Amino acid sequence: MSAFVDFREVWLAYNDELEAAGQYAVEDISLQVGEGEFIAIVGPSGCGKSTFMKLATGLKRPSRGTIIIGGREVTGPLKITGMAFQAPSLLPWRTTLANVLLPLEIVEPYRSSFRSKRAEYVEKARALLASVGLAGYEDKFPWQLSGGMQQRASICRALIHEPKMLLLDEPFGALDAFTREELWCTLRDLQAAQKFNVILVTHDLRESVFLADTVYVMSRSPGRFVVRREIELPRPRDLEITYTSAFTEIVHELRGHIGAIRKSGAAVPQ
Repeated sequence: MSAFVDFREVWLAYNDELEAAGQYAVEDISLQVGEGEFIAIVGPSGCGKSTFMKLATGLKRPSRGTIIIGGREVTGPLKITGMAFQAPSLLPWRTTLANVLLPLEIVEPYRSSFRSKRAEYVEKARALLASVGLAGYEDKFPWQLSGGMQQRASICRALIHEPKMLLLDEPFGALDAFTREELWCTLRDLQAAQKFNVILVTHDLRESVFLADTVYVMSRSPGRFVVRREIELPRPRDLEITYTSAFTEIVHELRGHIGAIRKSGAAVPQ
């Protein structure tokens, strides 16, 4: 079976001068991700995790190498992805429902049929909001929602156009621990139901082990993948698993890899 996400010896320098000087943000990244797979990327600050995300969305073109997603080479911004970040970035003048509908107003093929199918799209958005516990909040504005509610709405907005891949850059980092764990379960359930691919960038090792099928550890800049760890914990996972020795051992193993990288800057043997 061919990979849904396929990075082939990808290097990126942010401009020609840096490339000429051999200064790369990420180097020699090769990665194959199966359809419907959930991967997480962890590593020390400044290692290139967010740069990897820009490559995966087509917002940055590699200096060297090839990126193929969904069977097609990435040559520009992808329409088959949804994105959510640490800051929900909901438009303050739009209601929750209107914020979620926004991609359907601007992304083809939905844009051209938005007026004629508006009632259908509204129903779809309401159902998605209900699935994450936001029924009854459709007409609230962002300032009337808690941080966790805003992030739920942000994830719904990222998924409303049924992308094949969801890219998450520290999506729960600004939330309290209890709300963060609630949203882990929300994301777990959405992904299990819809089977979209997920690439999650996070500093939270517990989050990566709870959610992902595979965790990748990046080295310090220039970023490259130095550890690939399959998470063989059974699914569906509930929060009780985070208190088991099997879960804790994986978290400690990953923490050890990152600690070694921070001390030495050297690659960790796989």
